Amino acid sequence: MSEPDQVIADLLVVGAGPTGLFAAYYAGFRGMTVVVADSLPELGGQITAMYPEKQIFDVAGFPSVKGRDLVEALVAQAATAEPTYLLGRTATSLEHGADSVTVGFDDGTVVVAKAVLVTAGIGKFTPRPLPAGDGWLGRGLEFFVPSFMPYAGKDVVIVGGGDSAFDWALHLEPVASSVTLVHRRDAFRAHERTVAAVRAAGVEILTHAEVIALRGEPTVEEVDLSVSGEPVTRKAQAVIAALGFVADLGPLQEWGIETSKRHVVVDQTMRTTLPRVFAAGDVTEYPGKVRLIAVGFGEAATAVNNAAAAIDPAAHVFPGHSSEA
Repeated sequence: MSEPDQVIADLLVVGAGPTGLFAAYYAGFRGMTVVVADSLPELGGQITAMYPEKQIFDVAGFPSVKGRDLVEALVAQAATAEPTYLLGRTATSLEHGADSVTVGFDDGTVVVAKAVLVTAGIGKFTPRPLPAGDGWLGRGLEFFVPSFMPYAGKDVVIVGGGDSAFDWALHLEPVASSVTLVHRRDAFRAHERTVAAVRAAGVEILTHAEVIALRGEPTVEEVDLSVSGEPVTRKAQAVIAALGFVADLGPLQEWGIETSKRHVVVDQTMRTTLPRVFAAGDVTEYPGKVRLIAVGFGEAATAVNNAAAAIDPAAHVFPGHSSEA
């Protein structure tokens, strides 16, 4: 069955990460019909794309929860709202009507909503390339690790010094045959506790090092390195380039919405500078902003409740507690 060309809903949520999924649930709790759209092909946003196996420690009520499990629980919770999902498509245009907002997508889909909630996280993100890795993507070179088992028994080289690099090194060490972490400096951006855990696990850490070349046919077999100016070679059937990514808001910046440093400016009600357009989660900017998943959940509830009042001036911003429903 083909997707409809036009979808009508009370609320359009742009972004299907944790904040967007919780917003979908909350919109249903407020009695709204809801559409959730995302440029990625799967639900879960950055978590699903980058670290589904990673343990997350800042979600209230969970001492730790695996990213994949958190997304599954949020999807199940959002299902109570019976949302319409539009995945693998990017919101491009926005126009205001008398009592609605029309958003066009790059595949021709049009959503007419009474309000829009932007939960786009960091926006669209593109991995920073590994200069020596040109032509090796899919031939042993990857940028993300959605599952650890494909690396079982392999020699793995991880390039980078941030949280993702060290998290993946820590989780791959008991699975892989060997893990070598390569970083161009001797200082790391990763959390000190994680760095200590990786060292304790016996992962080889090479600093003042960079990848010069990947070699093998048809897939990678060895990696040539320069370590403090000296040539070094390591066996590797897998190379993970954890060099961060470049992110931007894409077409959202053309909507006329006020932004600051690639984030959307909101007030205390999560309103943007555009009528009937709200934002929540990592995409937002305001004084004292803290970018945590837990904060995004609270902002989603604030945004949805204020959107409900914008849609229906007779509605209360505070709907009562969900336990009283």
